[in-house]
Amino acid sequence: MSSPFRNLLKPIKISEIEIKNRIAMAPMGIGGMTNLDGGPGARALDYYIERARGGVGLIITSLFKVENEIDCLAQGFMLISPVALAPFAELAETVHALGAKIFVQLTAGFGRVASPRLLRGKPVSASAIPYYWNPAMMCQELATKEVERLVKAFGPVSHILAEAGIDGVELHGHEGYLFDQFTTALWNHRTDRYGGDLPGRLCFPIEVLKEIKKQVGDNFPVQYRFALKHYIKGYNSGALPGEEYVEAGQNIEEGLRMARILEEVGFDALHVDAGCYDSWYWAHPPGYQKHGCTMDVAEEVKKMVKIPVIAVGRLDIPELAEQVIAHGKADIVAIGRGLLADPFWVKKVEEGRPEQIRPCIGCHDGCMNRLVNEKPLSCAVNPACGREGTYALQPAREHQNVMVIGGGISGMEAARVAKARGHKVVLYEKGDQLGGHLIEASVPAFKKDELRLLNWYKNELENLGVEVHLNTGVTLDLIGEKKPDVIIVSTGSKPVVLNAPGVTKQRIVMTVTDLLLDKKKAGETVVVIGGGRVGCETAIWLAQQGKKVTVVEKLDKLMSTDPPVPRMNKMMLLDLLRFHKVNLLTNTSLLEVKDNEIVVINQSFSKNTLKTDTVVLAVGLAPDQDLYRDLQGKIHNLYLIGDSRQARNIMGGIWDAYEVARTI
Repeated sequence: MSSPFRNLLKPIKISEIEIKNRIAMAPMGIGGMTNLDGGPGARALDYYIERARGGVGLIITSLFKVENEIDCLAQGFMLISPVALAPFAELAETVHALGAKIFVQLTAGFGRVASPRLLRGKPVSASAIPYYWNPAMMCQELATKEVERLVKAFGPVSHILAEAGIDGVELHGHEGYLFDQFTTALWNHRTDRYGGDLPGRLCFPIEVLKEIKKQVGDNFPVQYRFALKHYIKGYNSGALPGEEYVEAGQNIEEGLRMARILEEVGFDALHVDAGCYDSWYWAHPPGYQKHGCTMDVAEEVKKMVKIPVIAVGRLDIPELAEQVIAHGKADIVAIGRGLLADPFWVKKVEEGRPEQIRPCIGCHDGCMNRLVNEKPLSCAVNPACGREGTYALQPAREHQNVMVIGGGISGMEAARVAKARGHKVVLYEKGDQLGGHLIEASVPAFKKDELRLLNWYKNELENLGVEVHLNTGVTLDLIGEKKPDVIIVSTGSKPVVLNAPGVTKQRIVMTVTDLLLDKKKAGETVVVIGGGRVGCETAIWLAQQGKKVTVVEKLDKLMSTDPPVPRMNKMMLLDLLRFHKVNLLTNTSLLEVKDNEIVVINQSFSKNTLKTDTVVLAVGLAPDQDLYRDLQGKIHNLYLIGDSRQARNIMGGIWDAYEVARTI
């Protein structure tokens, strides 16, 4: 019987390098996994090798700098020096033995988008343009000789990689980094040979290509990653899917001209995406972007060139990835965060088990948000990501009877992990279904990845044979009867209800949980109290239904409390609120609820009355610790996890559960 993913599993060549299937691991930063010299450390090797074990055909590593004087970043940032040959050689040898090929992504630098936390000195760029993180500061234009020094730096670095056995390199020409700043007219106002028309602006990466080929030969593949379109209206202003606007960055017409030139000068493959820092939700698409959100730009390039084209952009649903290849939209699909969530994505596709792939939910909490905050790369739904050597599950030394109380995200993860390690696990849930807050979180159309995650957990618990009791509240008598060796309390959290006049009396008031679970209906005019992530998502969901929505937030900015909302997700939510014409009242608090209206007050003590059919409370969750408190001092081996310990997000619940269940 032929595989439903037969096109995805066919081999392909980039130059003379044969890749066993059409799945590439997209490049993602490995902050926290490098040695002090900037080369890949032991954790990085474990991380990449795990994906090779999982069956990926081509690994494209994190970006690495080729020098650190012109565009100077902090010590330890990804950098290739002569001492990096040894770890890269070990990495190449191992992934080759496992059947994978490996390209290293090389960058000329960050330029105008260098993080203030990493930057050492003044930001540089192709021209004197505003610094992304502080537009009042201007970048220093690189001198011609400095650009030439950067070009030369790629030669010895490529030689090191070739000597190490690395199969090829990818030039990081996208996302608004330094190469992109040179190739885009918005940022490049130069008058030397590195500026002017498109061929002039492409001079920098073309000279780098020639330098690499001169050093290591024409048979060493060099591919280029670039955005066909930037989706920006101007500096620090992104454009949403379907929004009408005038492209200020690179448009599709120029991007296609660029693709043809890159092919003509000798690049061996093109890796095509969209966006930049000013529209970061394209370069790093959140869950609010549809799956395959940038495959159309790859398809446009595929029509224009004969060299292999790599598509990217939330292609982690196997059926979608197969369609991309089968319909000739691209030659290879690159999967990034999907391989963080499940390093064995490819193996499960090969073996006809796609339903067992743990889904990425597009939250960025465990990956990009950690990198931005100088924490090691990981994954919200896969806590072992980035620490495969120390966090892999080990069989329990002694099998115990484990009682898990609560069937939300943390309870399900605790039950899954404990059972996988060999314990006898019984999970009790007082409601009629598993999922906890995941159930209401997955209601909006743009939150269906949360539903995929919930279904994955249900499937895993069933496959593992975890004993589940629904509609069963746990009492001291039940505990006394069952006599568990370990109790993991995951009783979750309850919506906070504000203590303001009329809140508990007026029929127009409801919690966001009751609204999403359809226990109560919203009218045509809605005020959402609380401008955190949940409040903003709910406001957008309501506005998409045609309702007139206002968000009231007591702080001066939306989504400014813990846990922090990753920048790309926050940017898209704010743009969606604007696009859907949601009225925003910050520095404003609820004072009183009356019949069909509320009274609010701002920080200047100015009151305002808002007419409304519905008031939705989205002001947070409070841990439910009643049972845990009853058990303290009476039960040995008692653990409190997830929202019942501290109400946070999906990552907090999963990481709590994994940490406890992997060690009991």
